[in-house]
Amino acid sequence: MLDLIPGPIRGIVSLVGYTLNTLFWCALLFCVAVLKAIVPHKGWRRQCNRILNLIASRWIATNNLNLQVMNHIHWDVRGLEALRAGNWYLVLSNHQSWVDILVLQRIFHRRIPFLKFFIKQELIWMPVLGLAWWALDFPFVKRYSRAVLERKPHLKGKDLEITRKACRKFRDIPVSIMNFAEGTRFTRAKHRRQQSPYAHLLRPRSGGIAFVLNAMGEQMTSILDVTIVYPQGAVSFWDMLCGRLRDVIVRVREIPVTEKLKGDYFNDDAYRSWFQEWLNQLWHEKDARIAAIKAKARTTDRQASDAFQQAA
Repeated sequence: MLDLIPGPIRGIVSLVGYTLNTLFWCALLFCVAVLKAIVPHKGWRRQCNRILNLIASRWIATNNLNLQVMNHIHWDVRGLEALRAGNWYLVLSNHQSWVDILVLQRIFHRRIPFLKFFIKQELIWMPVLGLAWWALDFPFVKRYSRAVLERKPHLKGKDLEITRKACRKFRDIPVSIMNFAEGTRFTRAKHRRQQSPYAHLLRPRSGGIAFVLNAMGEQMTSILDVTIVYPQGAVSFWDMLCGRLRDVIVRVREIPVTEKLKGDYFNDDAYRSWFQEWLNQLWHEKDARIAAIKAKARTTDRQASDAFQQAA
């Protein structure tokens, strides 16, 4: 039935659905956030945080329903069996499209704690979502450029302290910290510009990941190495709204957080070198995994096409 509806019309209907869902749940979020802010009692705020996370979970559930109703997506997801909602996780994933966030929220919903990610401090002023991120205690971080630090050397290390302070909020309630290690969405132009040694990935950035492990290593249960593949190629958010996303393949690998992973990245040269090599090796394995998944998908498509032609 949906296939009879033109893509742009389906896209507008789907977008309205996401928008109304966001406005409804954000209104509830803001009410609880105000109550949390005006009562400076630790137990009260902990309870408010639980309610806020529950509201966010309902928001994700309704988004997932929209995704299911408005799209015919074939999901091939593996590696979720051992995950627990009561654990702390650091989620590392490749990044190709803003659709990745919806994919991650869909596959991890109710399996691990609500996904939170580091956000530039300036984005707190983003309409509706900025306040929602603030209410949910998303970690807002401030990054100073090298030029700024040269002019104002007293700011050196200030951004790290802000990040460390933000991480302290996650000690009482289980959380999943999301990190797109590449720092930006994959494009062929960026791939060429970086001269990336990987066929399907950009170079990973290690500093932010190492910092989270150092700041929250005692709470972190494990790292979730997530590989997202779109066999027909990554689609834009608008393409997804219009129903053009057909297949999603996700592989999740759980990696224990050992003591060796919790070093001081910014002051220990030996650890920094080792950690960069560790992450690069992780990325080489992910690159090979993507290549194998794509090759298998091409073979399956070719076999299906041959079978269809023979039947015809």
